[in-house]
Amino acid sequence: MARTVWDSTVGKKTVMAVSGLVMLLYLVAHMIGNLKIFFGTEEFNHYAHWLRTVGEPFMHYEWTLWLIRVVLVVAVVAHAVSAYQLSRRDIKARPSKYVHKKARSSYATRTMRWGGIILGLFIVWHLLDLTTGTVHSGGFETGKPYQNVVDTFSTWYGNVIYVVAMLALGLHIRHGFWSAAQTLGAGSRTRDRALKTTANVLALLLTIGFVAVPVGVMTGVVS
Repeated sequence: MARTVWDSTVGKKTVMAVSGLVMLLYLVAHMIGNLKIFFGTEEFNHYAHWLRTVGEPFMHYEWTLWLIRVVLVVAVVAHAVSAYQLSRRDIKARPSKYVHKKARSSYATRTMRWGGIILGLFIVWHLLDLTTGTVHSGGFETGKPYQNVVDTFSTWYGNVIYVVAMLALGLHIRHGFWSAAQTLGAGSRTRDRALKTTANVLALLLTIGFVAVPVGVMTGVVS
């Protein structure tokens, strides 16, 4: 049954919707945590340490964090694979362009695929920068996330990469949340307006919330 559901277009769209909502919940929590940087070095570094001790003593050190990481990896892979396969299926269904152009879609709709690619590449860069320190500038310091964040956003390219990715994220969420709601059957004539408003508000708040950190470093509010 699971294979039958996965092979169907509806099944892939459902997997894409559910995995997208899982990532959205994480992004909201991640943004709130990021904003703690405005409360100073001690507050932010303590928050980063707390993430590694959540659930103790029942959970061992970093077990909860690794559990979250595993869930996120599964969600990202499921989302990316289902998106790719749906895209290929769509292309095979109409290998030639329409004779008459379809009604003009929103910018977010037309850039969903490229936005997904940009975000995928950003995730890899972000992990190599602030998790492993592989591509980090200024000398990566284990256990000192505040200093590492300041280092990253003290470089022009660090700011450009992050801001571009967050703008792509906002567009992705704006259309993705709406699409997920429709796929999961939450849409209706009475709820569509509220769902669109929620999608727009979520996209705007997450974009502003994430971009606030590099802006804070660039303006000297965070240093």
